[in-house]
Formats: sequence, C-alpha cells, structure tokens
Amino acid sequence: MSAAGSLLVAVPPAAVVSFAVALRPRRAETVAPLRLAVLRAALVAGAFAVLTVELLGALRLLTLPAFAAAWLLLLAVAVAAARWRLRREGTSVGALAAAVRARRAGLADSWRTAGRGERLLLGTTGGLVLVELLIALLAEPNNFDSQTYHLPKVEHWVAQRSLEFWPTAIHRQVTIPPGAEYLLLHLRLFTGGDGLHNLVQWAAGVGCLLVAARIAAQLGGGRRAQALTAFVLATTPMVALQATSTQTDLVCAAWVACVASLALDGLRRRAGVGTVLLLGAATGLTAVTKTSGLIAVGPLLLLWGIGQLRLAYLGIGQLRPAYPGSGRLRPADAGEAGQGGPAPARVAGVARSVAGSLLVLLVALVVVGPFLARVQAEFGHPLGPPRLRESIPMERHDPASVLVNALRIGHTALDTPLAPVRSGTAEAIMDGARAIGVDPQDRAITFGREIFPVPAWYPDEDRVAFSLAGALALIGAALAVARPARVSPAAAGALRAYAVVVVTTVALHTAMIKWQPWGNRLLLYALVLAAPLAGLWLDALFRRRLDPGSAAGRRRSVAVGLAVTVLATSALAGVLALSYGFPRRLVGAGSVFTTSDWDTRFLRRPQWAEEFRWAADAVRASGARRIGLVQQNDNWEYPWWLLLRDADGGSPDLVALQSVLSDRPPADPASVDAVVCTGNRKACADLVPPGWPLVWRGYVGYALPPPR
Repeated sequence: MSAAGSLLVAVPPAAVVSFAVALRPRRAETVAPLRLAVLRAALVAGAFAVLTVELLGALRLLTLPAFAAAWLLLLAVAVAAARWRLRREGTSVGALAAAVRARRAGLADSWRTAGRGERLLLGTTGGLVLVELLIALLAEPNNFDSQTYHLPKVEHWVAQRSLEFWPTAIHRQVTIPPGAEYLLLHLRLFTGGDGLHNLVQWAAGVGCLLVAARIAAQLGGGRRAQALTAFVLATTPMVALQATSTQTDLVCAAWVACVASLALDGLRRRAGVGTVLLLGAATGLTAVTKTSGLIAVGPLLLLWGIGQLRLAYLGIGQLRPAYPGSGRLRPADAGEAGQGGPAPARVAGVARSVAGSLLVLLVALVVVGPFLARVQAEFGHPLGPPRLRESIPMERHDPASVLVNALRIGHTALDTPLAPVRSGTAEAIMDGARAIGVDPQDRAITFGREIFPVPAWYPDEDRVAFSLAGALALIGAALAVARPARVSPAAAGALRAYAVVVVTTVALHTAMIKWQPWGNRLLLYALVLAAPLAGLWLDALFRRRLDPGSAAGRRRSVAVGLAVTVLATSALAGVLALSYGFPRRLVGAGSVFTTSDWDTRFLRRPQWAEEFRWAADAVRASGARRIGLVQQNDNWEYPWWLLLRDADGGSPDLVALQSVLSDRPPADPASVDAVVCTGNRKACADLVPPGWPLVWRGYVGYALPPPR
C-alpha cells in the first residue's frame, strides 16, 4: 500500500470521529451519549459510502481520484460541523482536549472502582477484540463465499468503473445485495488490494458490541449488565470468527442493532428530523446489505412508530421514570399533564409521527433504491430471478411446516459437541415431523439438496452454533416477557416490548427462511438483538440477594453457580474459536503466523492453491490479454483476479463464456486469447474453441491456441 493509500485509509475513521463530535446528543439525560454519537456518525459515514458508490458508479467514475475527492470533501464537512458545534457551545479546542482527558480519567476511575467480576468481563471482551484485530490484519481473505462472489463483485466494479451488471455464470455476483461489498470497494481503491478487507467486518463486530451494550443500558441495565451483554456477544464463536473475515453477516447485524437502539430512544422521546433521517439510513443500509435483516427491522420500526404515536397522543415530548428505580414513567416536564392536551394538538402530533414514519421509508428507499431498480430492470422483479426468490425463502407456510423448520433451525443453532444429544434431538425432531405429516427433508422448507441434520458445533465461521449465548438469550427473553419488573425494574415496559420484538423476529425468521447448514450465520442479527436480554437477566440474577439458608436462596445459589460456569465456558469457547477456528486461526496447522499468504487464501481447499497458480502461470507466459472464464455457480473466481492482474496492478481483462443473465450474452470464445476453467471439465471442453488443446489438473484447467 502506498503512502497516499495509507493517508486515504485514515480519512473515513477521521470523518467518523469528527461527525461523532458534531452529532453528540445535547440532552444530559441521554443514555450512553458517547455510544449514541458513534452510532450516528457510523450511519452518516455508511450512508455516504453507499450513496457515493451509487452516484460515481452511475457516472462510470469508480476510480481512486473520484473516491479520494469524495472522502476528502466529506472529511472537510465533518470537521467544519464539529468546529461549528464546538463554537456554538463555546468550547475551545483546549477545552475539548481537557474534556477528552477528563473522559479518559473517568474511564480509568471506573476501571479502578469496578469489581473483580466486571474487570474480568471487560478485560476478556477487550482482549478478544484486539486478537480479532490482529488476525484480521494478518490473514488474507479466505472466506468461501468471498472467493465465489463477494470479492469478484468488487473486482468487476473496479475493472469496468461502473455498477452495471455483467455476464456471469455465478448469479450471486449480481443478485445478492451488495452493501458490504460497497464498503470493501472503498478500501480496494484506496489500497490497491485486499489487505485491509477484513477490517470492515471487524469494525462491524465492534459496532455490534457497543450498540448491544447501549441497548442494555436503554432497557435499564447498569454497568455490569452492559458488560455482561458485550461479554456474551464477544465470546460467541460465530461473532469472533466473522469479525476477522470478509463475510457480510456482522455488517448486517450492526445496521439492525442501530435501528433497534434508535427505536428504543423513540419509546421515551419524540423523534426529531435528525433521528428520523438516521432511522431511514439504518433501514436502507440493512436492506442494501442483507435482505434478511429486514425481518427484524420491520418489527423494530413498528415498535418505534407505536411509541411515537403514544407520545404524540398524550402530548408528551419526553418520558422519565416516575421515581428512581421505578418502571412507571412520567412526563419530563412537570408542566405536561400527560392527558393529551387539546384535540388539535393531538392530531398534529399524530400527523407528525405518521410523516416521520413515511420519511424513514423514503430515506431507506434512497439508499437501497438504485440497487433494487437495477435488479428490477434486469430480472423484472426487485428481489431478483426466480432461482433466488425460491431457493432461500420458505415455500410452505402451513403451521406444521413452519414448526418443523423452526425446530431444525433451533437444533442447528444450539448444537453441541455432545454427539448423543445431537443425534437424539435430531431423531426426535424428524420423528415428530413425520408424525404430523411433514417430510423433514422437504425441498419446500430445506435449502437446495442439503440434508438435516448437520454438525454445527465446530468453530467454522460459516456454521458454528451459538448454544451458550443462544440459551442465555432464550432464558432472558422468557423472563423479559413474563417478569420484566424483576429483570429491569427501571424499564419494565420497554423491556417487555423489546423482548416481544426479538421473539417475533426469530419467529418470523423461522417462518420465512428455509433451514440450511450455514443458517446460523443468517440468524446472527437476531443473536445481536437478543444479547442485551441475556446480559440483563444475568445481572438481575447476580444482583438479587436472598437468605442463603432458605429454599429460594439455595435455588439462587445453584442458578448463580450454573451461570458462572456457563460464562466461563463461553469465554473458553471464544478463546478456542480464535485459537483453533476455521479458516483463520492463531495456532496449529493453518496459523496466520506460519502459513504463507497464498496458502492462507486456500485453507478451505488447499489442493487448489497450486492448481490455480499452475494455470495462471501458463496463461501469463502465453502473453494472453483477453481471457475467458468457464465456471459453475459455486466455483472460485477471485483467485483469477489476483493471479492474472497486470504487472502495474491493473485489472485483468476477464470475460465470462457463460451467462445466467438472459439479456447479457457471454463473450464469444473466438474473441479470447486464452480460457481458464474450474470445476467441470466437460463444460470447459464444450466452450474451448476448436483445435485448442485443453490441459487439466484436478479442479483447474486452461486452454491456449495452438502454436503457429
């Protein structure tokens, strides 16, 4: 990476920091104001990043100079906004520095006054985050889906300087929402490579921890409850592993969590235009990143809308606890009677709330609309071709089928290394399904040709179960719905409403998404939403004091012992996931310290590493310039973009000799100088020009014109 690239990489974080200063909340009673400021800044930067790609892509300007100019302009705006905010408040730069020092001193004081348990929770969480950062920086991108379509998307955009769809045999390169890849595109142009690509998911993981902890605070949780929330989430193997990858699930989960936190603010305070715009941006960013995240966003926006209508009808701008520790709320202003006031005022308030809801949807459409328009124009449907719309969503919705699907998803999500437990529960689910007339392998409720069950306990980023965090979240959700005042006396109503939303989200997910072996990562957004429920009930358990000699006291002692054991096991699981997880690990075979960059990329398929290099060497030696691709829907394309890159780092001229897009025909084999193939040798032979010898080795082949 060049010096200029290093400076450009620093621009987005600098813009986020400046916007955090400019957008920090004004109200002293705001919950976790610093985290809210970071949340707001991240949404502004995320929306800017997506809209910049859309605008410059439409102008065919997906180039380094254009992106550099756009980010430098945004940084200037952010710095100006921060300075304006400081001047308006009468805060000098020196005073700001003093405030930062005071904040740092306050954090140090909080650490000194924290108990041993809180220090252990925060220390473990921070340690895991730092280790994830190390792995993210050292490991080359090696996620399977990234080799097939996440990273090839980015390379196609760079090569053609636009977002226009291209002929391809891999439909996911053009049909799957590209929000996370839009973020990668900025890094790709700034650095000229993929060395920092893993940082997008790492940053999203940190964002999930911060926002989940803020949600716990919004639901009445104190410092320990917030620490427990972050700990439960950080030690979940799926979170730890994805935070070092180029997968997209943590990015989606982070945007969904932002919607949740802003929605909870809306239960106690009327939303201004700024909050409405941020909610719309978070909704749009979720939609453009992963459509499944909207399963949670819908109920969350409904919760926000109901809260806003309630405040509008009562004529209240803000609610506070009636007295410390109370779950009952009163108007923030003593002059507000809370009886609704004059009817015209109530009508105006309701109209304002409805207008705010419409504005949320409008802003979301601005963010995701350009991509949906391209998909609509290409396939005649905003959700893509039939093969995409029918492969992942449930095709049966009768109660029996939904129940079986939910049980299978739950079994995979809560899988354990205990084989008898795994096999016994799976058999019970399949027997029960047959008893109610549902085939447990029905293609209408099962993805592709996959067969239930599959082991999901092993720490693999694509399928590892979250049995410990999931169990804690389930208990927390049940208690939050049944006994919210016991879990959080200060916010019982909000806690119950939020828990209902989380439960509804999970129910909708199981009713809408087919079971699949890697379905756990699709459910990650729901786990992030549920983590605060786990942190709150654990804190309530540790907080409760009973006579140890009584029956209730003895039961509590047993429960506390079990909870501590689960937390210790969870910490061990997180450490083991980073140490031995797949396909990036600290120790053992495939360690990021001992494995070469190229071999790291192929840890999923080690036998392919030399085969790709062998074919690429032959093609480069031939002097070929225009190279045809032959591949199938799940083949790896990204290695060709690396191996066949020009000597000056420019993109190779790669064209597909097959296309699943009816309106975009493939290239004529006679127009290429060489052909490279993966997967099916016969499919390759059928497309090689007559007279060209096809050379094959394992998974990879190539064909060159005969010497003249």
